[in-house]
Amino acid sequence: VTETPADPSSPKGYALFDLDHTLLPFDTQALFCNFVIRREPWRIIYLLWFLPCVPLAAVRLVSLRWLKRLYCSYLWGMSQERLKLHAKEFAETVVPQVLYPEVLAELQRHQKAGRITILNSASPGIYVADIARVLGFDHWVATRLVEYEKMPFFPQIDGPNNKHGAKIDAMRHQLPAGFDEKAGYRLPDSWGYSDSSADVPLLSICERAMMIHPSSKFAAIGAEHGWRTLLPRQPYRGKWGGRFSSGLQAFGLYRIRQLVESRPPEVDSGDDVSE
Repeated sequence: VTETPADPSSPKGYALFDLDHTLLPFDTQALFCNFVIRREPWRIIYLLWFLPCVPLAAVRLVSLRWLKRLYCSYLWGMSQERLKLHAKEFAETVVPQVLYPEVLAELQRHQKAGRITILNSASPGIYVADIARVLGFDHWVATRLVEYEKMPFFPQIDGPNNKHGAKIDAMRHQLPAGFDEKAGYRLPDSWGYSDSSADVPLLSICERAMMIHPSSKFAAIGAEHGWRTLLPRQPYRGKWGGRFSSGLQAFGLYRIRQLVESRPPEVDSGDDVSE
């Protein structure tokens, strides 16, 4: 990999991390929903209107942005103070139990090396800020919901759904002055981590990238770029096992099992990833 000269205004390197299915093996929207419903079981009523709309999103009759707003209806009527307490407890007590040990080790490696670490997620910022704080990230960006005194039935998203190229725009102020990804620029001494082909724009501005349990489509794209693959142990079997876990979480029925067994990460052949 050709090294990009460091910008004098940004002498440090960068490590960019997606959140869902990258740092942990779940969709945090479902995992946080599970957390809230287990404490306030009556909120499961949201499934009466949410479940019928899921197939509509699958055939693109409604947008993912719209569905994300509707999903948040399980928080309907919750005060901002209570929501923040839930988010804090979730980030401090649940997330650390389900992190991929191998990906966490990568984050800690970059922190030790002094790189600027950024958590860049499409999930609602409700809890992403607290997760970033708990894990020691320097910065975070996420899909931002309008902040209300009490959560409405259909909360507004403030700005774009933080996916694809929007992730780069959202963290623009954290990048070197004049950085232009459209001109093919890459961040100096940079690493990127994601599970999804939706993050190809994010990984493309990094000098090195790791794909976490990539789909065949994503793996093919990564192979063209020379990106590597990391396959940490998952608490379920395959894609359908993951979907079943998300289904249980949507009903508040999922019991957290800590990923305590750490082992050396499985990676594809290539250069050593050590410093």
